[in-house]
Amino acid sequence: MELKENEVIHSLDINNLQIIQNKKGFCFGMDAVLLSDFAKEIKANKNIMDLCAGNAAISLLLSAKTVNTKITAVEIQESVADLAKRSIKLNNLSDRISVLNIDLKKLNSIYPQNSFDAIVCNPPYKKLSTGLINKLDTKTIARHEISCTLDDIINISSYLLKFNGTIYIVHRPERLVDVLSTLRKYKLEPKTIRFIQPKQNEIPNLFLIKAVKGGKSFLKFLNNLIIYNEDGTYTKEFLKIYNMA
Repeated sequence: MELKENEVIHSLDINNLQIIQNKKGFCFGMDAVLLSDFAKEIKANKNIMDLCAGNAAISLLLSAKTVNTKITAVEIQESVADLAKRSIKLNNLSDRISVLNIDLKKLNSIYPQNSFDAIVCNPPYKKLSTGLINKLDTKTIARHEISCTLDDIINISSYLLKFNGTIYIVHRPERLVDVLSTLRKYKLEPKTIRFIQPKQNEIPNLFLIKAVKGGKSFLKFLNNLIIYNEDGTYTKEFLKIYNMA
């Protein structure tokens, strides 16, 4: 496949999958890998939507971690959506993954309510009023709530999910209260949380959360995931998630 300027192909280290990335743009990271592993419990033959999909890293990983699912990746930035489309073509996964280059707030004009079994989302972490914003490039839009807010994401997710459908989100601990309160605002009941710590004695810098549409009130905390041992090597669990164990 012919690459454009500044583009490279990286391995996803599972099922021989590869992904096209722009070295000067926003590249997927650990949070995408962790979220796809957290959501791998999605059952076979389900319809999944990947919101704020970027270059479709989570969609590609989920295609390997789930069975016969159909995945719709939604990305507002045209150049990034193009990367996603070409990565899907590169992996011959057009029969399982489709890409929509659209503002997620307009999804209700395309889909009726209760259309999807599960939603995954690696959203912009920073509120528009926080952080230094110099220019509206792909990195800035991916990191800040410029094109959509947390409220926008959870609102449309509640609309799209079937009753008892699930949503999986990765976010920063400082936004935990925002995430919990917004989920409940739109009748998505938080069910499972897992915090991610760099090392054993360090505070978490990410969390994963699962919520269920119309679910009953009961929240379970999983054991924290530790990324590094004290000597700087990866922990066994992290290596397993990355398919390196």
